[in-house]
Amino acid sequence: MGRFPTVTVASSGLGHVARGIEAWASDLAGALAARGVPVTLCKGGGQADRPFERVLPCWQRNAPKSRLLQRLLPRPFSWRLGLGSAYEVEQLTFTRHLLRHLRRDRVDILHVQDPRIALLVQRAERIGLVRSRAILAHGTEEQVEFQRRMQYLQHLAPWHRDEARAAGVDRPTWTVIPNSIDTDLFAPGPAHGLRAELGIPADALVVLSVAAIKRDHKRVDHVVSEFERLLRDRPGLPAWLVIAGGWEAQTDDLVAEGRRRLGDRVRFLVRFPRPRMPELYRAADVFALGSLKEMMPIALLEATATGLPALVNRHPVLEWMTGPGGEAIDMTAPGVMTATLVRFLTDRPTRQRVGQWARAHCLRRFSRDTVVDQILDYYRFVLADGRGDSRQAAPRVLSKVPTASAVPSSHAEVIHD
Repeated sequence: MGRFPTVTVASSGLGHVARGIEAWASDLAGALAARGVPVTLCKGGGQADRPFERVLPCWQRNAPKSRLLQRLLPRPFSWRLGLGSAYEVEQLTFTRHLLRHLRRDRVDILHVQDPRIALLVQRAERIGLVRSRAILAHGTEEQVEFQRRMQYLQHLAPWHRDEARAAGVDRPTWTVIPNSIDTDLFAPGPAHGLRAELGIPADALVVLSVAAIKRDHKRVDHVVSEFERLLRDRPGLPAWLVIAGGWEAQTDDLVAEGRRRLGDRVRFLVRFPRPRMPELYRAADVFALGSLKEMMPIALLEATATGLPALVNRHPVLEWMTGPGGEAIDMTAPGVMTATLVRFLTDRPTRQRVGQWARAHCLRRFSRDTVVDQILDYYRFVLADGRGDSRQAAPRVLSKVPTASAVPSSHAEVIHD
């Protein structure tokens, strides 16, 4: 190709919803722009804060009219139209304006994690309405039958593609490329007084959990229960719990319950400003994620890049992401998280050593430059596919997970206390 393809990264929730999907879109567009790629970031709310951003109007999922439309339409009818939820209403109304942008600017590649947007743009490309080829970065746990409909799909971890293949669903045009993290921004260092701002003693031991504050999936209630057990079993341990995440329908009740059970030993940071997240990770000693399964959580990358030992459930994706930089445990068993937290919090040398391994593992596999190289290769493949320029297979990442012994301490960085 004589020129680099024009790319649009889009997220209907960006600007009004705080989730990993929205963070992924913002970070990817910024990384592509830094490489000199002609990129536009289309978002469904907020303001255009950077030169390459555009805000497209849509019926946002929490807007009364979106919820009303979703309730009024008969269920079978709304399902057929792709309006089965307020989120789908948001995607459909967003796509209407997105198609105008793609057509007007003759965009080559659309890269999204919103599944309905990807499917609608793929259909528009096939009938000649736009030239843009849609890539779905599969971060929303769509069923294999939905995945089957996508021509270009980016699995975020090798296990996800293996699962699709086991179900008899795969395409040679699919790839496996993980999420990335800016390891210069998320890096060990001082917290610049955030502990004092939160009313947490400077010498406290801080457990951090970053996830949407809800019971289902993220299981924030489980993290609260395990930390309550820790305070009961080890009353002399100066431990504090910080939970940061987006607001959900269950959030207010969970916050009230957590404060009732943990008192002054918990801090809930609802919609904590994203620009301050690196500082928040630096203020912590251990990271804990209560969910049993994830596609590829950005928060876990942010934590390991900052050099925090990570406690995750024993699941192939989470183990692959954490590598030697933490411990995969049975999150369903009462007391297991408590015992593991006590071990890390009371053993500073181990905490530091595992934190070093976490940082080194993240640098090697998930750093922004490493992942963006793979994404740019995939863009070239997608544009060449079916146009006579290339018949090579789509690029994939390696799936092996290094053990702790594979990360020499001489290659690691020292984290803060």
